[in-house]
Amino acid sequence: MIEFKNVSKVYPNGTRGLKNVDLRIDDGEFVVVVGLSGAGKSTFLRSINRLHEVTEGEILINDQSITAASGSDLYRIRRDIGMIFQNFNLVRRSSVMRNVLSGRVGYHSTLRMILGLFPKQDKAIAMQSLERVNLAEKTYMRADELSGGQQQRVSIARALAQEAKFILADEPVASLDPMTTKQVMDDLVYINKELNMTMVVNLHFIDVARKYATRIIGLREGEIVFDGPVEDATDEVFSNIYGKPIDEDEVLGAVK
Repeated sequence: MIEFKNVSKVYPNGTRGLKNVDLRIDDGEFVVVVGLSGAGKSTFLRSINRLHEVTEGEILINDQSITAASGSDLYRIRRDIGMIFQNFNLVRRSSVMRNVLSGRVGYHSTLRMILGLFPKQDKAIAMQSLERVNLAEKTYMRADELSGGQQQRVSIARALAQEAKFILADEPVASLDPMTTKQVMDDLVYINKELNMTMVVNLHFIDVARKYATRIIGLREGEIVFDGPVEDATDEVFSNIYGKPIDEDEVLGAVK
């Protein structure tokens, strides 16, 4: 469970990232966060694992305050939160296996990880994670030899190898073509349903959000202007979230 309690974020230049956010995300939900660029989507997502510090309020992860945590407590809470980035965040010259194994670093000492001493159990977990995203045959290829969609699926496998309870995905398909977008989103839905893993995903394309979300959160200027089931997210609702009529560039148009 992820809980925001009156959370606000103001950047040093005065820009408001979040304003008085109060909500709870329950285990197993597939939540999609939508809004214009600059609406606060990335701030919202990155506040959950404290990549961004909030100005006011508190965020709880399974009833533990990540905003108040420090040291080993913060490290342990973050271990339960996997992160998927738009630009994949892979070590491009390293093998697929090595990149997926990096999801295991939270379970071992720093020295052991510097030396690359991953036990057999970790390698088995990494291989199973690659099998879940249908990339087992790419195990020993370099990450930069893969397509963009395959690289994103490697980053999903890395989060799986981490054995996270939550996956945060910040515009994971923004740089992908429609067919690859479907493959990546299908993988996330499969993981959500198969492992009951909570997903919080920032998306730009409205039709992708409607197809995959069970719940949609709409942000405008850091405030929640919609929070409800996908069935209630009408065109009128999206126009209100975006503060304008829906444009063509907000519909991918190829996700069936």
